[in-house]
Amino acid sequence: MHHSGRRRALLAALVAVVLGCGEPEQSARAADPAARAPDNLRIVSINPSLTAILLALGAGEQLVGVDEFSALQQPEVAHLPRVGGLFNPSLEAVAALEPDAVVVVPSVEQRDFVARLRKLGVRVIVCENIELSQVLANIREMGRLVGKDKEAAARIAAIEGTAAAARARSATGPRPRALIVLQRDPVFVVGSGGFIDELLAVAGADNLGAGFGEPYPQVAVEWLIDAAPDVLIDMSDEPGDPLDYWSRWPAIPAVASGRVLHLEPQIVTLPGPFLDRALLALVAALHGPAAAAELER
Repeated sequence: MHHSGRRRALLAALVAVVLGCGEPEQSARAADPAARAPDNLRIVSINPSLTAILLALGAGEQLVGVDEFSALQQPEVAHLPRVGGLFNPSLEAVAALEPDAVVVVPSVEQRDFVARLRKLGVRVIVCENIELSQVLANIREMGRLVGKDKEAAARIAAIEGTAAAARARSATGPRPRALIVLQRDPVFVVGSGGFIDELLAVAGADNLGAGFGEPYPQVAVEWLIDAAPDVLIDMSDEPGDPLDYWSRWPAIPAVASGRVLHLEPQIVTLPGPFLDRALLALVAALHGPAAAAELER
């Protein structure tokens, strides 16, 4: 997939409307006395964040199929059967793998897909991952699913520990007025209500996009210029130096001071198991590498 295709897929995954995390109280497989042990389940993942969590917990060998985007993002699962895209998975492809469980963060379009899977007796776990607390709950839930509770608890503790240290540091330090750009044309930014907005606040910045009532709004370039960010974090994957691109609008304070920075979107935008690393990257961008190094001590 070329750069623009990856960008569109990533943005679509971020702005998708999702359901709550969980499963029916009693699924056909959960009630089956012959059901496999947690550490021997056959799992299909239809979301890159859930795929990343399962890999981080050491459950990669239990994955028997993944969505196209997971296969592109995670080299460890590139060899596995692909069951379709994030928003158009194939019911037949999933069923053919005879999974014990399917984990998914569905869009509105997938509700029928989930319902049809459950009618086939397939255990489906549906996870919401908009807010930070939901991402942590997903790590805990995936750990419970595959019998990796201790590993999940350790990952959650690492994220919460880094967050606590970042909050303590930012309580007395300067808070730059920042903006994260996810895509340049048209411009999408980080708004309010999502985990990236929360991470920005914890890292010690005032998110200028927080005035929008959605996590990832589209905005006009004129709005961005008027917002006048002190720090502009460009996480688009368009080629070229982001400072060169945004320098066409020299009135932006971040441009005037040279504080236009690029961060790899995979580090920050994936609601997965390594949000502690995302926090460190944001702290380094906002306050310098020394500040991030301080949190790692």
